[in-house]
Amino acid sequence: MNQLDKDVLNRITEGDIKQFELIFKEYYERLCHFAVKYLKNIDHSEGIVQDTFYNIWKNHKTLKITSSLKSYLYTAVRNNCLQEIRTRNLDIKYENYYKSHYTNESISPADELNAKELSGVINKALNSLPERCREIFKMSRYEGLKYHEIAEKLSISVKTVEANMGKALKQFRLYLKDFAEAV
Repeated sequence: MNQLDKDVLNRITEGDIKQFELIFKEYYERLCHFAVKYLKNIDHSEGIVQDTFYNIWKNHKTLKITSSLKSYLYTAVRNNCLQEIRTRNLDIKYENYYKSHYTNESISPADELNAKELSGVINKALNSLPERCREIFKMSRYEGLKYHEIAEKLSISVKTVEANMGKALKQFRLYLKDFAEAV
Protein backbone atom coordinates (compact mmCIF):
# COMPACT_ATOMS: atom_id res chain seq x y z
CA MET A 1 0.00 0.00 0.00
CA ASN A 2 1.38 3.39 -0.92
CA GLN A 3 1.68 6.32 1.47
CA LEU A 4 -1.25 8.19 -0.07
CA ASP A 5 -3.58 5.23 0.56
CA LYS A 6 -2.28 4.99 4.15
CA ASP A 7 -2.97 8.68 4.73
CA VAL A 8 -6.46 8.42 3.22
CA LEU A 9 -7.28 5.34 5.30
CA ASN A 10 -5.98 6.95 8.49
CA ARG A 11 -8.19 9.97 7.89
CA ILE A 12 -11.23 7.75 7.24
CA THR A 13 -10.62 5.61 10.36
CA GLU A 14 -10.38 8.85 12.35
CA GLY A 15 -13.86 9.78 11.08
CA ASP A 16 -13.03 12.29 8.34
CA ILE A 17 -16.34 12.29 6.45
CA LYS A 18 -15.03 14.68 3.79
CA GLN A 19 -12.22 12.28 2.90
CA PHE A 20 -14.74 9.43 2.78
CA GLU A 21 -16.97 11.47 0.44
CA LEU A 22 -14.00 12.15 -1.85
CA ILE A 23 -13.28 8.42 -2.08
CA PHE A 24 -16.95 7.74 -2.68
CA LYS A 25 -17.12 10.30 -5.50
CA GLU A 26 -13.87 9.06 -7.03
CA TYR A 27 -14.83 5.37 -7.15
CA TYR A 28 -18.63 5.16 -7.11
CA GLU A 29 -19.32 5.30 -10.85
CA ARG A 30 -16.43 3.00 -11.77
CA LEU A 31 -17.49 0.46 -9.14
CA CYS A 32 -21.08 0.55 -10.42
CA HIS A 33 -19.88 -0.25 -13.95
CA PHE A 34 -17.72 -3.03 -12.51
CA ALA A 35 -20.67 -4.50 -10.58
CA VAL A 36 -22.91 -4.44 -13.69
CA LYS A 37 -20.55 -6.97 -15.29
CA TYR A 38 -21.60 -9.42 -12.58
CA LEU A 39 -25.21 -8.50 -11.92
CA LYS A 40 -26.37 -7.31 -15.36
CA ASN A 41 -28.62 -4.77 -13.65
CA ILE A 42 -27.64 -1.16 -12.94
CA ASP A 43 -30.06 -0.71 -10.02
CA HIS A 44 -28.80 -3.80 -8.21
CA SER A 45 -25.23 -2.79 -8.99
CA GLU A 46 -25.72 0.66 -7.51
CA GLY A 47 -27.26 -0.92 -4.42
CA ILE A 48 -24.26 -3.22 -4.00
CA VAL A 49 -21.80 -0.34 -4.31
CA GLN A 50 -23.81 1.81 -1.91
CA ASP A 51 -23.95 -1.06 0.61
CA THR A 52 -20.21 -1.55 0.27
CA PHE A 53 -19.52 2.10 1.05
CA TYR A 54 -22.11 2.06 3.84
CA ASN A 55 -20.37 -0.91 5.49
CA ILE A 56 -16.98 0.76 5.15
CA TRP A 57 -18.25 3.89 6.87
CA LYS A 58 -20.18 1.91 9.47
CA ASN A 59 -16.97 0.07 10.39
CA HIS A 60 -14.56 2.95 9.70
CA LYS A 61 -13.18 2.97 13.25
CA THR A 62 -12.03 -0.66 12.99
CA LEU A 63 -11.20 -0.65 9.27
CA LYS A 64 -8.10 -2.72 8.49
CA ILE A 65 -7.00 -2.64 4.86
CA THR A 66 -3.66 -4.15 3.93
CA SER A 67 -3.92 -3.88 0.14
CA SER A 68 -4.37 -0.71 -1.87
CA LEU A 69 -7.63 1.13 -1.33
CA LYS A 70 -8.62 0.62 -4.97
CA SER A 71 -7.96 -3.12 -4.75
CA TYR A 72 -9.92 -3.36 -1.51
CA LEU A 73 -12.95 -1.56 -2.99
CA TYR A 74 -13.05 -3.66 -6.14
CA THR A 75 -12.61 -6.89 -4.16
CA ALA A 76 -15.36 -5.90 -1.72
CA VAL A 77 -17.76 -5.04 -4.55
CA ARG A 78 -16.93 -8.27 -6.39
CA ASN A 79 -17.52 -10.34 -3.23
CA ASN A 80 -20.81 -8.55 -2.55
CA CYS A 81 -21.91 -9.14 -6.16
CA LEU A 82 -21.09 -12.84 -5.89
CA GLN A 83 -23.03 -13.02 -2.63
CA GLU A 84 -26.00 -11.32 -4.31
CA ILE A 85 -25.85 -13.88 -7.13
CA ARG A 86 -25.74 -16.74 -4.59
CA THR A 87 -28.73 -15.28 -2.75
CA ARG A 88 -30.69 -14.87 -5.98
CA ASN A 89 -29.88 -18.43 -7.02
CA LEU A 90 -30.99 -19.68 -3.61
CA ASP A 91 -34.26 -17.73 -3.92
CA ILE A 92 -34.86 -19.24 -7.37
CA LYS A 93 -34.04 -22.71 -6.07
CA TYR A 94 -36.58 -22.41 -3.23
CA GLU A 95 -39.18 -20.89 -5.51
CA ASN A 96 -38.80 -23.78 -7.96
CA TYR A 97 -38.93 -26.28 -5.10
CA TYR A 98 -42.10 -24.70 -3.78
CA LYS A 99 -43.71 -24.65 -7.22
CA SER A 100 -42.84 -28.28 -7.91
CA HIS A 101 -44.03 -29.55 -4.53
CA TYR A 102 -46.97 -27.38 -3.57
CA THR A 103 -48.65 -25.81 -6.57
CA ASN A 104 -50.43 -28.96 -7.70
CA GLU A 105 -51.43 -30.03 -4.21
CA SER A 106 -53.97 -28.24 -2.16
CA ILE A 107 -52.66 -27.22 1.23
CA SER A 108 -54.99 -27.95 4.08
CA PRO A 109 -56.09 -25.07 6.29
CA ALA A 110 -54.44 -26.81 9.26
CA ASP A 111 -51.10 -27.01 7.43
CA GLU A 112 -51.38 -23.37 6.41
CA LEU A 113 -52.17 -22.36 10.00
CA ASN A 114 -49.22 -24.40 11.32
CA ALA A 115 -46.93 -22.76 8.76
CA LYS A 116 -48.09 -19.29 9.83
CA GLU A 117 -47.62 -20.16 13.50
CA LEU A 118 -44.17 -21.57 12.84
CA SER A 119 -43.24 -18.45 10.90
CA GLY A 120 -44.40 -16.35 13.85
CA VAL A 121 -42.34 -18.44 16.29
CA ILE A 122 -39.26 -18.09 14.07
CA ASN A 123 -39.72 -14.30 13.85
CA LYS A 124 -40.25 -14.09 17.60
CA ALA A 125 -37.06 -16.08 18.25
CA LEU A 126 -35.14 -13.98 15.76
CA ASN A 127 -36.37 -10.71 17.27
CA SER A 128 -35.43 -11.89 20.78
CA LEU A 129 -31.75 -12.04 19.78
CA PRO A 130 -29.36 -9.15 20.40
CA GLU A 131 -28.87 -7.03 17.27
CA ARG A 132 -25.36 -8.29 16.41
CA CYS A 133 -26.37 -11.90 17.04
CA ARG A 134 -29.46 -11.48 14.83
CA GLU A 135 -27.36 -9.87 12.08
CA ILE A 136 -24.86 -12.75 12.16
CA PHE A 137 -27.65 -15.36 12.12
CA LYS A 138 -29.35 -13.73 9.11
CA MET A 139 -26.05 -13.51 7.23
CA SER A 140 -25.42 -17.19 7.87
CA ARG A 141 -28.84 -18.67 7.37
CA TYR A 142 -30.59 -16.24 5.03
CA GLU A 143 -27.67 -15.00 2.94
CA GLY A 144 -25.73 -18.28 3.00
CA LEU A 145 -22.44 -16.73 4.11
CA LYS A 146 -19.76 -18.88 5.70
CA TYR A 147 -18.47 -17.95 9.15
CA HIS A 148 -15.18 -16.58 7.83
CA GLU A 149 -17.07 -14.44 5.28
CA ILE A 150 -19.27 -13.03 8.03
CA ALA A 151 -16.23 -12.34 10.20
CA GLU A 152 -14.52 -10.53 7.34
CA LYS A 153 -17.61 -8.53 6.41
CA LEU A 154 -18.23 -7.41 10.01
CA SER A 155 -14.54 -7.04 10.92
CA ILE A 156 -14.82 -9.49 13.81
CA SER A 157 -13.16 -12.81 14.60
CA VAL A 158 -14.50 -16.16 13.41
CA LYS A 159 -14.74 -17.18 17.10
CA THR A 160 -17.10 -14.27 17.72
CA VAL A 161 -19.26 -15.41 14.80
CA GLU A 162 -19.26 -18.98 16.16
CA ALA A 163 -20.22 -17.79 19.65
CA ASN A 164 -23.07 -15.66 18.34
CA MET A 165 -24.36 -18.47 16.11
CA GLY A 166 -24.28 -20.83 19.10
CA LYS A 167 -26.29 -18.31 21.13
CA ALA A 168 -28.78 -17.86 18.28
CA LEU A 169 -29.25 -21.59 17.71
CA LYS A 170 -29.76 -22.19 21.42
CA GLN A 171 -32.47 -19.52 21.44
CA PHE A 172 -34.15 -21.06 18.38
CA ARG A 173 -34.12 -24.51 20.01
CA LEU A 174 -35.94 -23.10 23.04
CA TYR A 175 -38.62 -21.39 20.98
CA LEU A 176 -39.07 -24.32 18.61
CA LYS A 177 -39.23 -26.81 21.48
CA ASP A 178 -42.17 -24.90 22.93
CA PHE A 179 -43.79 -24.79 19.48
CA ALA A 180 -43.29 -28.56 18.91
CA GLU A 181 -44.84 -29.36 22.28
CA ALA A 182 -47.84 -27.17 21.50
CA VAL A 183 -48.49 -28.78 18.08
